[in-house]
Amino acid sequence: MAGRRLTVKSGEKRMFNGLGKVAGLLVFAGFLSLARSAGAQPLPLPEINLQIGTGTEPEQVVGSLQLLLLLTVLTLVPAILVLMTSFTRIVVVLSFVRSGLATQQTPPNQVLIGLALFLTVFIMAPVFRQVNEEALQPFLAGTLTQQEALAAGAEPLREFMFRQTREKDLALFINLAEAERPQSREDVALYVLVPAFVISELKTAFQMGFLLFLPFLVIDMVVASTLMSMGMFMLPPIMVSLPFKLLLFVMVDGWHLVVRSLVESFA
Repeated sequence: MAGRRLTVKSGEKRMFNGLGKVAGLLVFAGFLSLARSAGAQPLPLPEINLQIGTGTEPEQVVGSLQLLLLLTVLTLVPAILVLMTSFTRIVVVLSFVRSGLATQQTPPNQVLIGLALFLTVFIMAPVFRQVNEEALQPFLAGTLTQQEALAAGAEPLREFMFRQTREKDLALFINLAEAERPQSREDVALYVLVPAFVISELKTAFQMGFLLFLPFLVIDMVVASTLMSMGMFMLPPIMVSLPFKLLLFVMVDGWHLVVRSLVESFA
């Protein structure tokens, strides 16, 4: 029996050694075929050259400055999206809804921000369409210069922000900038209009959030007073009020009402 086991083990070793040699030959043949194919038909590789030199004419520096300006504008796109559109009011109101429900991270931040982004695109679609028709397409066609395209593209955004900005907030930043009293909307600089628009949006969002908090606050007070009258001091009222708040929010179709109120507030 011992001799038979030794024979079996030696046979297995020979079989594994043979399989290893075959696998090595196959891998070597594969490398040879790849080398031959690469030698017969070389793969086209892109060539990238980065050079830093000195320019002798001002026209050679203009292109680099334009590229640097474009990259700077691209880094400011998130701030432009947040501060010059309806995104601020929407995301603040949605955050108030979640806080009023006391559901902690439900819906999660990704869902709220995604909903705010799509609602922003929906609300700002006429403005973006006007920017595309009056600034972007003429610039691509070559009928407008870069400065003219920027001025034409900023005008629809200015009109949108003027409709949502309070005169009191606009006057505040005009006085802080120590600028002359504007005679028309064209005299108001963009760096004055944007912060006035932002604080107006925040005030409107907090007003809407206060109105959303009231029914949830009433439910919390009723539940807390009921538990105290029953002597249940150790039971947290929020655990009892949460199902009632969710039930109320679902029965009145709360998300429909909130989204409709947000969209209509920009009309």
